[in-house]
Order: sequence, then C-alpha cells, then structure tokens
Amino acid sequence: MRATQIVLVLFWLLCIHSPTLFCANVEYDHRALVIDGKRRVLISGSIHYPRSTPEMWPDLIQKSKDGGLDVIETYVFWNLNEPVRGQYDFDGRKDLVKFVKTVAAAGLYVHLRIGPYVCAEWNYGGFPLWLHFIPGIKFRTDNEPFKAEMKRFTAKIVDMIKEENLYASQGGPVILSQIENEYGNIDSAYGAAGKSYIKWAATMATSLDTGVPWVMCQQADAPDPIINTCNGFYCDQFTPNSNTKPKMWTENWSGWFLPFGGAVPYRPVEDLAFAVARFFQRGGTFQNYYMYHGGTNFDRTSGGPFIATSYDYDAPIDEYGIIRQPKWGHLKEVHKAIKLCEEALIATDPTITSLGPNLEAAVYKTGSVCAAFLANVDTKSDVTVNFSGNSYHLPAWSVSILPDCKNVVLNTAKINSASAISSFTTESLKEDIGSSEASSTGWSWISEPVGISKADSFPQTGLLEQINTTADKSDYLWYSLSIDYKGDAGSQTVLHIESLGHALHAFINGKLAGSQTGNSGKYKFTVDIPVTLVAGKNTIDLLSLTVGLQNYGAFFDTWGAGITGPVILKGLANGNTLDLSYQKWTYQVGLKGEDLGLSSGSSGQWNSQSTFPKNQPLIWYKTTFAAPSGSDPVAIDFTGMGKGEAWVNGQSIGRYWPTYVASDAGCTDSCNYRGPYSASKCRRNCGKPSQTL
Repeated sequence: MRATQIVLVLFWLLCIHSPTLFCANVEYDHRALVIDGKRRVLISGSIHYPRSTPEMWPDLIQKSKDGGLDVIETYVFWNLNEPVRGQYDFDGRKDLVKFVKTVAAAGLYVHLRIGPYVCAEWNYGGFPLWLHFIPGIKFRTDNEPFKAEMKRFTAKIVDMIKEENLYASQGGPVILSQIENEYGNIDSAYGAAGKSYIKWAATMATSLDTGVPWVMCQQADAPDPIINTCNGFYCDQFTPNSNTKPKMWTENWSGWFLPFGGAVPYRPVEDLAFAVARFFQRGGTFQNYYMYHGGTNFDRTSGGPFIATSYDYDAPIDEYGIIRQPKWGHLKEVHKAIKLCEEALIATDPTITSLGPNLEAAVYKTGSVCAAFLANVDTKSDVTVNFSGNSYHLPAWSVSILPDCKNVVLNTAKINSASAISSFTTESLKEDIGSSEASSTGWSWISEPVGISKADSFPQTGLLEQINTTADKSDYLWYSLSIDYKGDAGSQTVLHIESLGHALHAFINGKLAGSQTGNSGKYKFTVDIPVTLVAGKNTIDLLSLTVGLQNYGAFFDTWGAGITGPVILKGLANGNTLDLSYQKWTYQVGLKGEDLGLSSGSSGQWNSQSTFPKNQPLIWYKTTFAAPSGSDPVAIDFTGMGKGEAWVNGQSIGRYWPTYVASDAGCTDSCNYRGPYSASKCRRNCGKPSQTL
C-alpha cells in the first residue's frame, strides 16, 4: 500500500490519444445546428477540465454519454493556462487538448467556451492577475490593451485546437465556440464602449476561421453571424435575436453554487426535467446542463469571494464522480423521450395551442411525422386534458411527451429511477509506520511567525489595497505597525478597523486580539476589537485574508480587498482617538511557510515533541497516512480544523473552513418542486458547516 502524505495549514482560531473522426461541416438555420447537412437535437452537459483529475475524465465522460448526452461543454481558464504572461501551462488538470481528445474518444462533441472571461465562480472570473497590471488597461470594454490581450489568448487557444485537428471542420469533435460570457447582463454599465466592444469581439472571433459557429450567451445584441443563447433556470420563453438563428440554451442550472457560510442548495429533478421539456416543447434544439459534473475548486481557484472548495452544483454526476440518483436516471429518460421526437422537432416549427388556463400543447407535425408536448404550468392543480380525442392526466408543473402525438412515453413529474444516496465509509487517519516525525497524535507542526518575518517586507505610509499589493500570489497580507503608547500599562482601548474584506486577524504584541470575516453577500466589514496596551512600544499586526477573488459584475477588477481603513485606536486617555491610517506601516506579502515550501511537507524543522497545539492560530500541521486500497473516491473530513488550506503530496486540494456554519434559517425537510425555482428555494444543511469533506 502506497504511503500518502497530507499537510494541513490552519489560520483560524476556532477549533478540509487521438480523436474519433467526426463531421466536416457545422452550420445553423432557424431551427437547429446543422451537422453535415442534417439538423440535430443536441443534449449537452458542462464538465470543466480543471475541476476534476485527468484520471477521472474518461469515466465522467462515459457516464455523461450513458446519461444521454451528445456534447460536453467546457470553459477555457485563462489564469490557469497562462499564469505568467507568455508562459503557458497545460499540464495535468490543465491539459485542455487531452480533455477534448478524451471527449472525442467517447464519440461525443465539444462546445469550447473560450470567453476568455468565464465567471464560473472561478478566481477573478478566469482573468490572470498580471492582466490587471498592464498600463492603461480596462477589462471587457473598448480598450486597446485589453483587446490586444484577449485576442492574443483567444487566438492561442484556437490555434492549439486547430493544430490538433480538433475542430469539426477538420474532422474533430469541436462543433461550437463561445466568445465573451454573459456580458449582456452588465453591458449597460459600459455604455457605448460596451456596444463597440461586443461588435469587435464578434468580428475578432469570426476572423479566426474555426469553421464552426460562434455563440454569445446572454447577449441580445450579438452581431450576425454570432448566435445569441440563453442562460437560466428556465429558457422556454427565450427567442434568439434573428429568425435565422436557432433557439439554444447554454446554461440550464442543474443546482447552484455553495459559498462558505451558506446552506447547500439543490434543485429537484422534477423541476429540472420540466424546464428541459418546456424548452424543447417551445422550439429549442440545443440544451446544456450547467453543471453535469461540477467537481472541485482545487488549489486557490474558487472565486466569489467565499465560494467553497466543493463545486458539486447538485449536478447529475456528483463532485466525486458518482452518479446522483434519481437526477441522472430521470434526466436520461427525458433525453430518450426527446430523442424519440427528434425527427419531428427538426422538420418544422411547433404549433402551440392553449388547452385551458395554464395548459399548453405544442405539436410538431409534418407529413406522417408527429410529436406533441402537453404542459401543465399550474403550480398547484393536477388536471385531465382532452387532446386529439384522448384524455391525458397532467400533474401540476409537468410536461408529458408524446413522440407519436398519441402515447405518453414520459411525464416529467413521474420518476421511475430509484433514489440513491452515496456516503463515505469513515476510517481514522492510519499513520504510515515509516514516518520519522510523529507525536503520539501522529501529527507534527511548525508555528508561522506573527507579523513581519521575511526579508522582502517593505514600509509604506498609509494603508494599501490588498490585491494590488499581493497580485494574488497569496491569500495573506500582513499590515504591521509599532506605536509608542504614553498611557498606563494595562489600559483597555478599542481597535477600530474597516476592511474591504474578506477576513482579518488582529494581533497585539504577538497575541491574537480578535478576528472578523465578511460573507458571500457582504465582503466588507467594520470591527471594533477590545485591546490592552502596554506602556511604551506596542506592535499591531493585522493579517488580512482573501477567500477567492471577485468573479462577476461590471468593473469587478476594481473592487479591491484588504484593510483600506480607517484604522483607529478609540477610548484613549481623556476620550481621545488616534488615527493610525496614515502612519508608516510595514507590509509582508504571504507567509514565511509559503516561501519555505512547507506545503510539500519536506522542508523545515517539524516539531512532534512538545504539546500538540490546539485552538492556536498560524500553525502548519503535517501527518502521513496509508492510502485506502481500491479506486473509490477518497475525502478527508476537516471537522475539528479552523480555516486554512490543505495539500496532499504537495498538491493543494483547496481551502477548508468547517467552522463557518450556515444560518439556521432557510432549509426545509422537503422542497416542493412545483413553481419557479430560485437559488434560495431548496436548501439543506442549515445550522451546519457549509463543507466538511
């Protein structure tokens, strides 16, 4: 059995080959994508290559195919693939070409969403931090420095795909590409420059000559020939901006993302199936689940801020690659039913008629081919309807699918797939016998120094914004100040701190005085920390933390983080205050242990002899354990840890924060699928940690 080593870092006080040959020609008309001259009804699902391991990819893709998918959709992650300008990284989980080839080997198509802005609850929306420092740059607008970089990276990806003959026009699997991403949601903030930027982006993309169509999602004014597509929980009412373009749904949200401090969202499959059937009922021909497998935000890739390490998304295939039932099985049946209607769907437009209040029939009929969808969009009442001389029972908030206009093969509210809940078998960490440094607990540790400990620290008058200072090389920035206190020793005063977020620890003379954190809805915070000063020199060390960078919103790159003040000592003698904001502070980017490479577990003087440190901030912990046998998923339960980041064999498995507990309110024992779904409608795990595994 192979020995595996895990190194944990805790920074919170409160107690884890070559592709198959495909088509040669992809076009579109008003009904559908046209592949080699034939209109196609296509079911797609999102799987993001870096959110699972390459060893998982073949199984995830096969399970997607078995579930009835035709297409795999992925974003391209600029900050992952070009971490330093001009230096590319496509190794391991970052190997986009290998991922596309793996999809092709399973006989599925690919939709490549290049962006290169992706949102995706991904750090900085996928933009690399070095982009922020290019002189004169403004993101996602008619700005020459930005457009030059966006074009260069987009062309780099297109050229890579072309070099491997992976576009459908070359016999490869890639049938679609996307430029930009949900810009229409926020473009009004950019005014006329936003309009000209979108026209430029469309022209730039089409000039790259991929031989396949381009799309823009949530972009009602997408210029021809770009197809504008819909994202949302429901897209049946969506219409494209031209009667020459097909009705396409690039993101059908299968659940929702999880923030630290939030309850776990889920979406009932009856509602998801209803949304899918309604889309095809009303003329849609391409539908994608976001996500079909969500996966994991490894390393420091989660955005938000405050997005959890799990990106499970209540998807049909869960974070660990296990089929989620009944969601996967019921959707497979929906896909089968829709494919039985394909010949009728691609032949003509639907004729839509009312069968009564909140009742709707859509008929696709041409010659001898006929398919029908019967919908009851009422949120309460089941009904029996008369259609073409026959009676049909329609539960509330459901669609019945009749591939021959007579016989119901599926109703979206009737589930035939068995429910199944996967669970982990728990075993304690078994210490590797060969470990030389082991206390009675099996752990060894190193204390991270409080305050300034590195040679590259620097002084600066005033308070610095964090992201501009760290360039996101670390979650951590130390703000350090010495003051001469003329009052009495032991005097109680209050340290008032205002921060843009995301979290903070305050130390006075090397001792933790207090902490504060924002949340996923409000990153900024103000905190008043009672402190005791000594007569003479006092050291104030403030450790500011980011928890993933902003990934959405107009001008999100300008929002900032860290302690921008004011920082004030209140309640001094005679009621005076002392504003510390404009004093000369000393700054340190990151932690000494990060520079020493403690995350690898190998360097440094690990301590296993003295008392095991509990409930202390700024400790690096390490243990070794024997990997469980077999190939089932393995998780580590971080219950009992505070907040930090964890590595296994030197690879970061992400941030953990089991002490951040969801509110007691907002969860129900069961969730009524009937009626419009929203991100806050169905939640589990209230009053519990957002993520422990």
